[in-house]
Amino acid sequence: MSGPPLVRFEGVCKRFGEAVAADAVDLDLAEGEFFALLGPSGCGKTTLMRMLAGFEAPDAGRILLGGADIAGLPPHKRPSSMMFQTYALFPHLSVAQNVGFGCRQQAWDKARTAARVAEMLALVRLSGLERRKPHQLSGGQKQRVALARALAVEPKILLLDEPLAALDRKLREDTQLELKAIQRALGVTFMIVTHDQDEAMVVADRMAVMKDGAIAQVGPPREVYERPASRFVAEFIGEANLFADGAAFTLVRPERMVLAAKASPGAVAGRVAEIAYFGDRTRYVVKTGAGKPLLVSRAAGAAALPLKLGDEAFVSWPKDAEVRVPA
Repeated sequence: MSGPPLVRFEGVCKRFGEAVAADAVDLDLAEGEFFALLGPSGCGKTTLMRMLAGFEAPDAGRILLGGADIAGLPPHKRPSSMMFQTYALFPHLSVAQNVGFGCRQQAWDKARTAARVAEMLALVRLSGLERRKPHQLSGGQKQRVALARALAVEPKILLLDEPLAALDRKLREDTQLELKAIQRALGVTFMIVTHDQDEAMVVADRMAVMKDGAIAQVGPPREVYERPASRFVAEFIGEANLFADGAAFTLVRPERMVLAAKASPGAVAGRVAEIAYFGDRTRYVVKTGAGKPLLVSRAAGAAALPLKLGDEAFVSWPKDAEVRVPA
């Protein structure tokens, strides 16, 4: 990250009774980047976002936005917007009125508000639906209205709390790409909280994986996936074959495994315990004589294998597929 950060968490701590939501978190977000906070339920990612938005206050540490400590600012005074998982649209207001709500709250004049509403509706491809009420919209359209409303007030950072969780898979995948395109077009910093690792990998320039209120690893998605900093990250991001290696582990991702019906030098023998077809790939689980079963992923274009459940199979992998991972 070059240049000063737009957002900086410095030693931020937050507890709820005995539960630690943030444990001395240090984290920087660059201006203009799409950043993802990822982790299992209860890891503290949503609390971190809510502290940035002003809905929670840290017990210790500082949160800086644009170099200024924002601890004393209420949510509506912060140069940020938040898009909630439920969208929280006003049912009695039209699409245009919902999108322009924040502009009116900030005392924008009618002409400026109308122009900004039209701009945002065009951006999310909802022009022509200005007069509709939320109950007349599909789930995807409601999501677009909520996004347009959050962006209308020209925030320095947009906070997205599981924004696509309510959408079906195809619409969610399409919207992920649209979110990325909108973020690039506007140049606004986006920070998304999600438990969906695929979503984070698609949209994020950088991502932070959290565990028990602490940052386990920060980096570009490819780096986090290919060079995980710990066993937890290796197992949380994607699927992993892990082999004990003294005080550490050796990681081999399933797509680097080679599966064959015939033996070859150095291959591990086992039996096919599971075959799952996903369209773009086939996932095999091969049980061996020792340790955990091996996971193998074969791309759809790979040559077909004469293997069925219970068949003997042989698994190998190239040396350069091995990654050493700390415990």
